[in-house]
Amino acid sequence: MTASDKAFLRPAIGLVGMMFLSACTSAQTTASISPATTTVKPAPVSKKQVYHYTPADRDCMKRAMYFESQRSSREGLMAVGTVIMNRLTSDAYPPTICGIVAQERQFAPGVLTRAMNEATVPELDAAVDAIIRGERNPEVKDAMFFHTAGLRFPYQNMHYVTVAGGNAFYEKRDRDGDLQTPPPKPVDEYVLALVQSNPDPFSLIQAKEIDVASIPATTAPGPDSMVAMNVPVPIERPDPLAIRSASIQPAGTQPAKPSVAPVILASSMSNEWMLRFDTGNAKPIPTPSPKRSPAGVDR
Repeated sequence: MTASDKAFLRPAIGLVGMMFLSACTSAQTTASISPATTTVKPAPVSKKQVYHYTPADRDCMKRAMYFESQRSSREGLMAVGTVIMNRLTSDAYPPTICGIVAQERQFAPGVLTRAMNEATVPELDAAVDAIIRGERNPEVKDAMFFHTAGLRFPYQNMHYVTVAGGNAFYEKRDRDGDLQTPPPKPVDEYVLALVQSNPDPFSLIQAKEIDVASIPATTAPGPDSMVAMNVPVPIERPDPLAIRSASIQPAGTQPAKPSVAPVILASSMSNEWMLRFDTGNAKPIPTPSPKRSPAGVDR
């Protein structure tokens, strides 16, 4: 390379170097000025199906686990509870725990009425609570059926999975190995939520009805016992708008009296119903009593 060529290349090399340095400086300046933007993805929302149960449902679960497990082991208790939950989430059985346990020829006779001796199964309540929280007997898998261990049946669709608490648990599968019943939901896809089943007292007032048999007696039940004297039925409250309009009527006009709802009272002396009005000062007006027929005569 000649001296003239070197002299020609020097300015070109210098120009390229300046351009490269300018680009680096510009990139650093832009990076230092522009804040770093990071995309934050929202956490996935867990959508689990909610199955509601009442204290009565818990008692039904407890009774089934008590009578069907033969009170032999915690594994037996959990196995029966797992079968109940498999049925509840399979959509092929009643939608409540009590409905499942009360099905005819499915669980032990008298499972909902027989007396329990819980002292023989001290871990019973803990096992029931474990089932409600989501714990299962993993050996039961998708089984929804069981029978006393040691029995044999000629059916070809009984696919046995485990033996626990004196029972043999099995799934119903066809020749291809597919379940013949709707499969239960995996335990991580649903939760149980407690719902109190106590009746709302205001619903009884709104019904405006009362059963005579529900009125408490003043004495012990007997052939001559009568219903309690003067037991009122809840009445409707006065309409607030009617009271307000009556209070703002112009002078000289007689305010209209608010409507009064009737109250039904039971009299233990005459054993008859009387219609009275809650007016405060009005005297009760007895209704004429119908003539009674002789005993044993149907008219």
